[in-house]
Amino acid sequence: MNCIIIDDEMMARSIISQMITTRTQITILNEFDNPIEAIKFLNKNEVDVIFLDIHMPGFTGFDFIDTLKIKPKIILFTNDQKYAINAFEYDCIIDYLVKPLVVERFDKAMQKLYWRSDAEFPRYVPEDSSNEFYVNISNRLIKIDIPKILLIKAKGDYITIKTETNIYTVHTTLKKIEDRLPLNLFLKVHRSYIINIKKIIDIEDGSILIGKDVIPISRANKPELMKRLNLIK
Repeated sequence: MNCIIIDDEMMARSIISQMITTRTQITILNEFDNPIEAIKFLNKNEVDVIFLDIHMPGFTGFDFIDTLKIKPKIILFTNDQKYAINAFEYDCIIDYLVKPLVVERFDKAMQKLYWRSDAEFPRYVPEDSSNEFYVNISNRLIKIDIPKILLIKAKGDYITIKTETNIYTVHTTLKKIEDRLPLNLFLKVHRSYIINIKKIIDIEDGSILIGKDVIPISRANKPELMKRLNLIK
């Protein structure tokens, strides 16, 4: 898989370039400080992914995407969160990263990229990834094996992690735990629930059965769940 980087700030290009080089197998073909030169390059070269800044002099990232006849996969990065809604209008946009870039969030974007890419691309696994994480419960650090997690439920300022053998209550947010989970195993199916899709027993209408727990599926998240299932039609 190859890519180009487009950002008018040299420091930003350097940071994203370092993350790509050290944490992925993606080849950087070129870097550009303006979109016009990038368009000229794309007219002569095939690119799989574009890491694209939204704010550039006289040209937004969305303007750039609209000029492309063949749209590669796009990962946007910007200082401004307000354009996130616009990004959902483009099928080619994989993710939307807010500067300053954070390694954990970059890894999550890479998981999405490889999940949405063709079968010949290997599944992305960060170099420092593992099959477990630790949670702090009553001043004890307890190891949780990620593949053994059945579901995670949010309630107020706490989350409940239910595994094959235990239930843990942790003072944190669903968002923080979601960023630590491998995309190929876990999916947020409701604003209060993340599930291990390998542990699904049954799906009926708007609910999922995992163990003895019935978990609701939101309408917005159900299409993504159906894509993940090895469904025989």
